[in-house]
Amino acid sequence: MSKNEKIEDIEELIKRASVYIPEEENIELIREAYNFADLKHKGQFRKSGEGYIVHPLNVALILTTIYSDTQTIMAGILHDVLEDCDCDRDEMEEKFGKEVTNLVYGVTKLGRINFSTENEYLIEYYKKIIVGMSEDVRVIIVKLADRLHNMRTLWALSEEKQKKIAKETAEILAPIAHHLGIHKIKSELEDLSLRYLKPDIFYDIAERLNKTKLERDNTVQEMLQEVSELLNEHNIPHEIKGRAKSIYSIYNKLDKGKKFSDIFDLLALRILVDTEQECYLVLGIIHSKFKPIPKRFKDYVAMPKPNMYQSLHTTVFGIDGCLFEIQIRTYKMDEIAENGIASHWAYKENRDAVANLQNTTEQKLQFFKSIIELNEDKMSSEEFVNSVKNEVLNNNIYCFTPKGDIIELPKDATPIDFAYKVHTRVGETMVGALVNNYIVPLDYKLSNNDIVKINTNKNSKGPSKEWINIVKSTQTRNKIRAFFTKSEKEVYLERGKEALEKELRRRKLSFSEFFTSENMNKIKNELHVDDQDDLYLQVGNGKHAAGSVVNLIYKREEDKPVLKKVNVKSTLSDADIVVDGIDKVKVNLANCCNPLPGDEIIGYISKGNGISVHRRHCHNLEYLDERVIPVYWNKETSDKYLTIILIHTSTKDYKLIDMLQKVNMFDIHVESFRTIPKADDTIYEVNMYVKSVCHLTKVIRELEKLEYVIRIERAIR
Repeated sequence: MSKNEKIEDIEELIKRASVYIPEEENIELIREAYNFADLKHKGQFRKSGEGYIVHPLNVALILTTIYSDTQTIMAGILHDVLEDCDCDRDEMEEKFGKEVTNLVYGVTKLGRINFSTENEYLIEYYKKIIVGMSEDVRVIIVKLADRLHNMRTLWALSEEKQKKIAKETAEILAPIAHHLGIHKIKSELEDLSLRYLKPDIFYDIAERLNKTKLERDNTVQEMLQEVSELLNEHNIPHEIKGRAKSIYSIYNKLDKGKKFSDIFDLLALRILVDTEQECYLVLGIIHSKFKPIPKRFKDYVAMPKPNMYQSLHTTVFGIDGCLFEIQIRTYKMDEIAENGIASHWAYKENRDAVANLQNTTEQKLQFFKSIIELNEDKMSSEEFVNSVKNEVLNNNIYCFTPKGDIIELPKDATPIDFAYKVHTRVGETMVGALVNNYIVPLDYKLSNNDIVKINTNKNSKGPSKEWINIVKSTQTRNKIRAFFTKSEKEVYLERGKEALEKELRRRKLSFSEFFTSENMNKIKNELHVDDQDDLYLQVGNGKHAAGSVVNLIYKREEDKPVLKKVNVKSTLSDADIVVDGIDKVKVNLANCCNPLPGDEIIGYISKGNGISVHRRHCHNLEYLDERVIPVYWNKETSDKYLTIILIHTSTKDYKLIDMLQKVNMFDIHVESFRTIPKADDTIYEVNMYVKSVCHLTKVIRELEKLEYVIRIERAIR
């Protein structure tokens, strides 16, 4: 749009809205919103020099081109009032109601983002835009219209700001407009972005198109006339349009290595008919006269895109041997393709717009469902944006269930991804897959239009941990991890409950008497557990011993260990361990729990072998509390100490060499190792010498970065 762009007025907006909003009271609401915004923006000007009201008015005009409902147009007019004017939510809600105010506030939230680095900025911007969109689709529709008018007047800003806004538009907003099916807005956003990001390329393509425009127009007109006569002969009512190829779409094809002369759809026709049946009749008639190019036919009528786009596409040899891409669709399909399904459903169905839009979104657009589910996975901002960019906005493939339902997946997705996308339970019980009636391995890479059948077994024990490294979708990977986290928790719960029951039976104590409210409160305070299940969990995973838990309640005062207390200041000795009140004594580190500097420790007075030092929560001290004594680490320890770790991995492949390379970065001496193979994975037991708990923690954190490492724990024998 040029600097001399025509400035419309409120009457033009009313005229355009009245075409599809017949109710006079709704038209008056739009006028009231304009008058209110005009008053609030009085004295404000844009960078281009116009009065500020020109911007929200043009946003509203753009919204009428896609037949947005009354509330959306009002929100478009008011979208900057909360942010830039003397007006709060209460005033707006009192004047225009909660629905319009919520839409305006939603758009305002999307504009309040300003981070110092581009990376953080884009990540958070993506997340807020997309999650905001899933709450009410009309928020993002207003945002798209707002951005489109800003792009039309981008010439008024500095070159640096032009490129920044254009990049954001091309990478974030145009793809969202595409997934909403709003072709009008998407196409113009892309062209304007290219104009400011790569002006040389933009104007070069525009010049090439202009040079051949007359020739192309004549050829298209001849083809249009011939096809129209052909359809009239078969008594098919129709309308035919010549279709212009956008500069951005030409740029994309050139960027992929195509020559300008090889772009088939520079010459294009769009044929509109009344019924779906007539679409196929027209296709047959055209193919009977004009030879089609193999593999260039696409049926989006029988198999719509996830944004509900429907059309038949074919490329044929037309007039003078020129290649023509022809699109055949009904008037209703064309309306949805151009304006987006959200606006279409809002005014066509004559039902409650908000409920209808959300219902349609959830049922028809897997795009929205994917976004909502990703957000519910509680992943970090960076994980979220990478998942959205790679799995939702780009390079998607579309596969089918045997019943013909479309499943949208990231590129290179596997049958496992497909199964979990159908339903989590299908994924957890799958035992195999067929693709196009052939048995395939679970790591098979799916392609567009594959028909996938998942074989399940209700007695299946669940997914394999190895699947974590196979699947493509972050969402699928998180569901598999959640399964194992839950499974392990259940195992620990059962193990802890059994241990406590066994200990109570051994002491001939009643289970019900032990878990009274008073006793449970004491246990909660002493052990910092939340409830009975949390207690079972912590006993089951070894954090607390069953005997120690019972001792909290039933240990008599005289039975409690008498720790020798001497009024002598603990002094540092030559040894690594300081024993309270004793200068010289034989001390050794227990090889059952291998304590390290930094661990809480306690000493056990052994018979004839001095003091054995254990980690405070070592289960082997459970029945030895009669002869325990306080001990401490010498603050000046510098030696290395033996520790044993268990590395749980999700693969049967031999990975020890990789892990040892990581370990060697930290001045670690590995004494020995042992491989413990399981059905679907491998555990590695590594004996090594480290300086302290802190030293060990650094090693563990580095190992946990390996994608096949599930968890690492210190061994207690």
